[in-house]
Amino acid sequence: MRDNGKWHNEMRILALQDPEVRAAYEEFKLEFEIAEQCKLMRQKMNISQEYVAKKMHSSKSAISRLESAKGSKHSPSISTLKKYAEAIGCHLEVKIVPNC
Repeated sequence: MRDNGKWHNEMRILALQDPEVRAAYEEFKLEFEIAEQCKLMRQKMNISQEYVAKKMHSSKSAISRLESAKGSKHSPSISTLKKYAEAIGCHLEVKIVPNC
């Protein structure tokens, strides 16, 4: 049975109470946020990882790694994110904003 991420969110909140885990999370926060945004938008568009992989000439496991922000030593390139966005019928938008 699916819990729509409730368990994951509860575990994340618990884990982030640990200062070492929180420091590691903050270091990779942007990557985690991008991965989550990709996954949520794909799901909202009701598109499978298999479909995205086919459109990107990639594999389902590569899409899974991209959406989980793990499995590689570097973040996905802008080009990869652009291809991902196009595969799910979206476009990539990158912004630099001032710290307020």
